[in-house]
Amino acid sequence: MKLLITGGAGFIGSAFVRFTLREHPEDEVVCLDKLTYAGNLANLEGAFQTRAFRFVRGDIADREKIAAFFAREKFDGVINFAAESHVDRAIADAEPFAVTNYLGTQDLLEASYRTGVSRFHQISTDEVYGSLPLDGTHLFTEQSALLPSGPYSASKAAADLLVMSYYRTYALPVTITRSSNNYGKYQFPEKLIPLVILRALRGESVPVYGDGKNVRDWLSVEEHCRAIDLVFRCGRIGEVYNVGGNGEISNIDLVKFILKKLGKSESLIGFVADRKGHDRRYALDFSKLYNELGWEPKIPLSEGIGQTVRWYTENTAWLHDVESGKYREKNAQILSCAHCESL
Repeated sequence: MKLLITGGAGFIGSAFVRFTLREHPEDEVVCLDKLTYAGNLANLEGAFQTRAFRFVRGDIADREKIAAFFAREKFDGVINFAAESHVDRAIADAEPFAVTNYLGTQDLLEASYRTGVSRFHQISTDEVYGSLPLDGTHLFTEQSALLPSGPYSASKAAADLLVMSYYRTYALPVTITRSSNNYGKYQFPEKLIPLVILRALRGESVPVYGDGKNVRDWLSVEEHCRAIDLVFRCGRIGEVYNVGGNGEISNIDLVKFILKKLGKSESLIGFVADRKGHDRRYALDFSKLYNELGWEPKIPLSEGIGQTVRWYTENTAWLHDVESGKYREKNAQILSCAHCESL
């Protein structure tokens, strides 16, 4: 297949690019990314040396260019990772989230419909369901109501509804996955796990929102890629699949675990004012994915987090490049040397 992977220079998108090139070398992979602050071409490792890979710089919300791009390329499949995803940034300014996450998705859907794309897969999030009580007994299913609490999750919920509307109205072959929090290498260090590692390595205060008792379910990005690949290739058209990690833990316990792995004192923890609209707990029932496609997470949380901590401590140069902004200079160098295209 000829695949378009949008947002492929980000954390999860780049992991999926690497996964696809490794597991499906017969496919042609075109990566489209706007290269916002979170886009880092270093995340794509050896992809640029692979003949099956091409990188194109562009914005999914640029409707005319996206339409022309699709008409020219004739993609078989589209996997949409492109999104603004940082909750704090959405609280500060929601507009970019509405533009990219909703309008950008609409542009992709329309272009896919107009050019006969055989499969459109949308990457969503557990945050579209809202919050669960801390009792540990309730789980979100695919039939749970969409009750997003903030601008980011609302923009993703709106995109999900739009994706399903293109299936029902135009018979566009679509699938959606909603996953738990991802962790792994190459995650931008504004997110919790790499932020804790970065701060702790420097002996700086590690911020924890509120009382730290908010619970999240954590999923290895590699496990997530395996699930996406299964759903994209084998999932039922017009269906949503939850991708859970079986790795529930409170924020404070996760931070303490990371500090212990780093040999750092818990005295580094500093509690800060809680985030506005901060959901207390997320947890997913992924039995549909298991029953239909046989997927389940295989990496225990403690093992996966341990591997992730080790990767960041062994790749401090990557962290330094991101923190200093040097990665932007390297992006420009790679774009020039690899003769990348732009929309």
